[in-house]
Formats: sequence, C-alpha cells, structure tokens
Amino acid sequence: MDIILRAGYSLLLLSIFFSGDEISVSATVFTLQNSCSYTVWPGTLSGNNGNVLGDGGFSLPPGGSVNFPATPGWSGRFWARTGCTFDEFGNGRCVTGDCGSTLTCAGGGAPPVSLAEFTIAGGITGTSDKDFYDVSLVDGYNVGIGIKPAGGAGDCQYAGCVADLNVNCPPELRVVDGNGAVVACRSACDAFKEARFCCTEDHGKPETCGPTDFSVIFKAACPSAYSYAYDDASSTFTCSGSDYLITFCPTNGV
Repeated sequence: MDIILRAGYSLLLLSIFFSGDEISVSATVFTLQNSCSYTVWPGTLSGNNGNVLGDGGFSLPPGGSVNFPATPGWSGRFWARTGCTFDEFGNGRCVTGDCGSTLTCAGGGAPPVSLAEFTIAGGITGTSDKDFYDVSLVDGYNVGIGIKPAGGAGDCQYAGCVADLNVNCPPELRVVDGNGAVVACRSACDAFKEARFCCTEDHGKPETCGPTDFSVIFKAACPSAYSYAYDDASSTFTCSGSDYLITFCPTNGV
C-alpha cells in the first residue's frame, strides 16, 4: 500500500519550519493498516515529549487505515490491542495490549504485546540523519506486525513478524481467553521472571545474556524481530527520509 497525503489534508499534518526567508516542510508520516480479520485498537506512546499520535489510542476496523505525521526527532511505539470493550466515555479494557483500561493510552501496552518501535532522525538534539526502527517481541506477542519503509534512502529493509506465534506458542507461555483460545504468547521473562530470560542482574549485558530455548522459538518464526533484549544485530534497521507503513496481521511482508 502506498502512503499518500492528500492535498489540503497534508497542510494540516506536516510540520513547517522557518529558516530566514526559506520555508522547509518536514514530517515522517506513519500509516497504520489493519489487515486482521477483526477490529484492533492501536495504542501509541510517544517519548521525549513528542507529539501524541492518534490521541494515544483508537479503533481500527478490518481493512481500515489511518495516517499520522511525526515531527523530526520523534520517538515512540505502536501496538495493537485486541478484544477491547469501551463505553461511551472511552473506559473499558482489552484482552491483550491493555493500557490503563482507557481508549486513549497514557502509557505502554501490558505484556504480552508485539511492538513497532521508532526513533526518527532530526530534532534540536538530533545527531543522526537516520531513522532507527524495529519490531520487538521482547514483551511477548499478541498479533503479527510489520514495518515497511516508503520513499526513503539507505538500507531501508522490511522489519516484522508475519508468522502467527499464537499457533505454536509453548504451553507455559500461552495466554487464553474465556473460550480457551490462545490470544497471546508471553515472553519467558514475563512468564518466569528469571534474570537469564530478562537480561538483568548477572545477565545484564550482551556478553552474559544470549538466546534461550524460548527466544529461539520466537526468532525462528520471526527472523527480523527482536526475540530478546540484546538481539540487536539482526533486528535493528535504519532508513533516511522515509515514511512508514505499519501493518497489523501482515502477509508476505505487506
């Protein structure tokens, strides 16, 4: 899917910066696409006092998509909540990815949850001309998620988890709903709270925290996603001047 800002609407979305008599327009546009067969409720979390995208959370029906601009230097994450029920005031809860029992998230999604994470180039303190992005399963998995750069320069690769990890989730990591269906797969850290799985204490650095039997299962299913905290080499990607398509329940890297 191409990421397109419609004429007129783009004037409301793009950040405009003035330098002397020159005017430059710069924004990274995120498009969130729901390719699942069911409604998801995306959550967004901004860091570094960045602009809050989508009021922090909203509903996205099957086949739906929405665009958001982010100013240079923006960092944050996106995730999908599932099985949500909200009242007219936006109060409620989600079976997975809940963020404080409210439609508009003020914090991150509760594990287990699949994450799309970004640090966009630029900003007042920015020193890099590259965006950094990844898909992380360090907090577990609830739905497939993919990141596809568009229009950028550099080593702009697809990142994501296309496989349905809920199908092959080890029994001790499964999260089931009231009907006994597997709706999420916990990380070993979340399930067992042990330093060797969480990369903490004596295992708090790359030299002492490596893959485990559980993270290997995640990595085999989703090679380009983070499977544990220090899984950087094959899981962090860069691109310059790109927009990004974030797809929930992607198929074949789309």
